[in-house]
Order: sequence, then C-alpha cells, then structure tokens
Amino acid sequence: MPRRPKICVVGSINMDLVTTTKSMPEQGETVMGEAFATYPGGKGANQAVAAVKLGAEVTMIGAIGEDAFGSDLLSHFEKEGIYTNGIKKCPQQTTGIATIILSKQDNRIIVAAGANTEVTPEWVKGNKQEILKCDVILLQFEIPMETIQYVTRLAFDNGIPIVINPAPFQEFPKELLEKATYFTPNEIELLSMNQMENFNKVSDKMIVTKGSQGVQFVNESGDLQHVSAFQVKVEDTTGAGDTFNGALAAELARGAELEKAAYYANAAAALSVTKLGAQGGMPTREEVETFLRENQK
Repeated sequence: MPRRPKICVVGSINMDLVTTTKSMPEQGETVMGEAFATYPGGKGANQAVAAVKLGAEVTMIGAIGEDAFGSDLLSHFEKEGIYTNGIKKCPQQTTGIATIILSKQDNRIIVAAGANTEVTPEWVKGNKQEILKCDVILLQFEIPMETIQYVTRLAFDNGIPIVINPAPFQEFPKELLEKATYFTPNEIELLSMNQMENFNKVSDKMIVTKGSQGVQFVNESGDLQHVSAFQVKVEDTTGAGDTFNGALAAELARGAELEKAAYYANAAAALSVTKLGAQGGMPTREEVETFLRENQK
C-alpha cells in the first residue's frame, strides 16, 4: 500500500451558523429565513477535512474553546481521522464562530475569531516535530499573523513546501512572498496583493481561483495557464475555495505536478458546491476520480 501524503494544517476552527433566505437583507432590514443549521467550519478546519477525505494523512494545529461547539468539533475531527494532538483547548475563550447567510447561490459571512487568536507561535513550537514530518504545510489568514510568519520560516528553513491561502485578506510582511511556495488568492485578494512591493518577482507563485471561471496559474514553462471550471448544479458555494486548497495540497504532497494538482483541485471544488455546508459537500478521492472520468476535458 503506497504511503499516504502527510499534510499539516495550521489554522482556524469554527462552528458555522448557517441561515438560508430567499432575499439577502439590506442594511437595517429584517427578512424571514427559510432554514437554519450548524456545520463544522473555519478555513483551516475545512481545508484539513478536504485533504483527509482525499486520502492525505492530516494533522490539525489550532484552538477551540472549552464549550459545546468546541467539544462537537473535536469529535468531528476524530471521526474524520484527523490527528488532533495539536488542537489547544482554551478555557477563557469561546470557540470561533462564522455567521453565514445564504441566498440565491451567494453568501455573506461574519467571523468571530474566539479561540483562534490563541494559535500562537509558542503553541505551534510545541508541535514542531509533527510539522517537520509533513510533505506540505497549509496556512490561511484566520490566525495571528505572527504565527503565520513563524510557520512559514520554519517550513522554508527545512525545505518543506508551504501553501498560503491569503484569506480573509489582510496586509502581510513581504517575507511571506519570498518564502512561501504558492499562494492561492481569489481575484479580489490578488488585486490587493498586486499593490505589494516586489509582487512582480513572485507572480509565478500565484494560483488564482476565479469561481465559475476556473483557476489560473503560471505553468512550469513560464506561461500563464487557465483551467476552466466544471459545469455543475450549484447548491452552496461556501467552502469551495477551502476544498480547492485542501485538494491542491493533497495532490502536491502526493508528488503531482502543479498543472495536474490544480486540475484535480478544480474538480474537487466543483463537486463541493453541489451540497450544503462548507464540509458537507467535500468529496472523497473516489468521487473526484469518478467525476473526472465522466467529465474528461
């Protein structure tokens, strides 16, 4: 049996509170919702679940509160087969929350970080040996920037590829541009990154997700390449980007070239939007491979 690729995700863990409604409320407006549900979420957690479903061995480093949501999320990770020794329990913090409104195949999201602020460099250092065993490290911007810097330096100094999903976007040190292997911005995040000093020198590190228009990146020949999106019936776009990132990291860790990894991740993201919930729609490896056989381009 081939060795499973090892991925370490250092990032956020949230509970998503999802309300669906026929019309998105304007400022000051109250509208009637159609349904409400809670789902495991957080960009870091979502990407970890996406990767493990696709056959990777995943270690999650993050933090939760000592509350009902935290207990439920920890049990969920264990059920998915994700290693949880790197998850810190914070008695003085609540578990992170994302309030999501879904309407007409679009969403609005508000995040309250809670325990995610406790994912500090000091906590990560205690899990250093687990990180160094990994084939790829995956980061997002829902934990403290100083922690992102620490992990990026650690990965760079030890020759471990690191993928940074710069979302939700915030200003970050140019050191990350220099030391990260790849960035996975969407088009809006890319516009913000374009303003950064020395961005032109690292534009080949950008794997740009473009929603219904697919994904764009610079291939090994130095040419700009575009992979079209797959046509599917959209139920919920929440978590599509996280599915893409988890799938991309899993394929890169498996040794796939960038072009093949991006194509595979594009298919996984397409499948993810056909079901409700950030993690609920994330496909297995078998499902992605079947989908690709049925939709060969």
